[in-house]
Amino acid sequence: MSDIILTEIDERGVATVTLNRPDRHNAFNEEVIARLTETFGVIEADPRTRVMVLTGAGKSFSAGADLNWMRKFIDYSVAENIADARKLAAMLDTLNSLALPTIACVNGPAYGGGVGLVACCDIAIATEPALFALTEVRLGLTPATISPYVVAAIGARQARRYFLTAERFDAYAAQAMGLVHEVVPDADEMAVMREQLVDAILKNGPGAVSAAKELVFAVNGRPIDEALQDDTARRIAERRTSEEGQEGLAAFFEKRKPKWIKS
Repeated sequence: MSDIILTEIDERGVATVTLNRPDRHNAFNEEVIARLTETFGVIEADPRTRVMVLTGAGKSFSAGADLNWMRKFIDYSVAENIADARKLAAMLDTLNSLALPTIACVNGPAYGGGVGLVACCDIAIATEPALFALTEVRLGLTPATISPYVVAAIGARQARRYFLTAERFDAYAAQAMGLVHEVVPDADEMAVMREQLVDAILKNGPGAVSAAKELVFAVNGRPIDEALQDDTARRIAERRTSEEGQEGLAAFFEKRKPKWIKS
């Protein structure tokens, strides 16, 4: 039996995580959720890693919840359902808050929880054939655990349509509403776009990239008041005086590459 989650880290520090249940359209079950949570933690803790890419094996990105897993919910008590759902919520939070930059390569359909995975990544690329849907209401359920991330990605107005209708939408619609950043014709072009994005990230200070990601969470939705001004002033002062910030400024003025660029 092949491993349900494949992980590879190349010499540049680019980690690729592949959902590897193509016969089940890379659907979630409790084992997949546990393995993803563990994998994300291991990758974040690995000092070699600079970027993480998430994709799916076969023709699908992820169909969301596995039907055999969902059958168990019928017999679960409320407490058991809460405990089960909390594991999914924890996995999504781990992905969303990962200190590393993350790129979703959406190679095919992403439904339900698969949309949640896309929304939790910093950058998303989709191929033209990719389709998206939030289908939970068709089963009398709601996209509750993924909702904070999906609403943050597409906005409340779009969520009020697609959460309620369960309509499918294509890659260009996903791009228009902010779920994905780039749409490419096929897997070959996705590989090219992925490398362009990875190359752009690797040119930047790794500590600064992590701090910039944290900055988005820190300022989003906050009023621009004295407290926020103090917070942002502190953050830039810390970066200016950090070893990495000092190296970046020195390299710029000395017209050389900073030390984090290896070639």
